Amino acid sequence: MTDPGLADSAADVALDGPEDRGGGKYRYERYRVTAGGQAVERDVVRVGPVVVVIPVDLNRGEVVMLRQFRLGAHLAIGRGEQVELPAGHVEAGEAAIEAARRECLEEIGVAPDVLVPLFGMLPSPGMSDEHQAFFLGVVDAAKVVDRAGAAHEHEDTRPFRVPIGRAIDALAQGGMQYGATVLGLQWLALNRARLAEIARGGGR
Repeated sequence: MTDPGLADSAADVALDGPEDRGGGKYRYERYRVTAGGQAVERDVVRVGPVVVVIPVDLNRGEVVMLRQFRLGAHLAIGRGEQVELPAGHVEAGEAAIEAARRECLEEIGVAPDVLVPLFGMLPSPGMSDEHQAFFLGVVDAAKVVDRAGAAHEHEDTRPFRVPIGRAIDALAQGGMQYGATVLGLQWLALNRARLAEIARGGGR
């Protein structure tokens, strides 16, 4: 049961807006937020729902990851070739679990045999409404392709297989900084011994 003292809750605020501030793939909006008699302006990038898949091969003890260029990482730390887990936006009218299946197929070339919902997180609620839903995906790593990505999104992903233990060791060494990858591998480290049970029961 959730501890109400340690759970996010609804806010007593009034919003005026949005004011369209432009944007490309995602809208950039400004709101006037009133709380406790004080009003401030806040900007937000409307990203919306996103899915992240932790693809594991239970028989081989491997996790499937990928490399992909990210401009933000290139600008921030000079390491734009990010090590990632399959992830992507949930399209309008699409269920999250179907988006997870699609993104897995698009980015590593393999659709998961089993998908289990795990948890959700907000990577940057101070500036975006992006909400990431994480899934465990059971895959056959032998079917992973060398190169993938959705052509209509101009993606170029380079999938690769790695033993779960090696991926967890690399996480501890600090070489990966993509948030969804870090969190996904942390979950994997905590639940490594229970993966088959979680996959069978659909539990957390």
